[in-house]
Amino acid sequence: MSQAGRSWQESLDGFLLAEELGFDHGWLVDHLVDTDLGPGEPIHEAWTLLAALAARTSRIRLGVLVTSNTFRHPALLLKSAVTVDHVSGGRLILGLGSGWNADEHRRYGIALPEPPERVDRLAEAVELIDLLQRQERTTFDGRFYHVDDAPLEPRPVQQRIPLLIAAHRPRMLRLAARYADQWDTFPAIPGASTDGVALTVADQIALLDAACREIGRDPDTIRRSTWAEAEDVLGSVAAFESFVDTHRRLGFTDFSAVLPRTGDRDVLERVAREVLPRLREADAASR
Repeated sequence: MSQAGRSWQESLDGFLLAEELGFDHGWLVDHLVDTDLGPGEPIHEAWTLLAALAARTSRIRLGVLVTSNTFRHPALLLKSAVTVDHVSGGRLILGLGSGWNADEHRRYGIALPEPPERVDRLAEAVELIDLLQRQERTTFDGRFYHVDDAPLEPRPVQQRIPLLIAAHRPRMLRLAARYADQWDTFPAIPGASTDGVALTVADQIALLDAACREIGRDPDTIRRSTWAEAEDVLGSVAAFESFVDTHRRLGFTDFSAVLPRTGDRDVLERVAREVLPRLREADAASR
């Protein structure tokens, strides 16, 4: 539920609608300008908005799909995440990615390293976030990030905040295999973070599974999520069912559709009323 072009009230209404309809999770985006409609459109900052939404909702899990590692020091990000986890009563999923949009970085004077360094930075950030959640005090002297005897107090409401990593290329997939509770991907889209990705989704799955086996991790311990634009999957109930069926056969566990900015949401309500109960019944029967 991108906050781009939406007021605070419109973002709140979207999350309350998703919760009322029975969806499992809702997501903001982490952008400083609207990367779809252009930099003149309004967009609220993701983590402060997420905290406000956490306080006004009660059931739905929530997060940022995904947080750009280039925008915040990982220790500060984790402090924000723990705060949202407390405000939400333990409903946060921490989504992370390496960062990608050059225009917004330029406009706000934020450095955007070349892709290899971005992955290096994210790998170090994820390691630090993991250590801070596991240790009472953390000292970390990395190439990019440093903390000295840093506590994480208060601790999260959840024993450990689930970590979602967006990964579409080999090095990022190996990072997800090591640290992610949930892996997120979507097909190549021009002008998005998957622009130029040569691997198909099936190729990505094969690489992720192989990377898990290489380090002795069961690939089935990673949830797998994907999303699609509203016009692709909310044009009809059948389109949504086809989207889910296709990706369930590939092993995906979580599915998101972009909330329509305006207009008729009849299909969204029918999906919630007719499709979600069937999916949950099928999932329970398969366990």
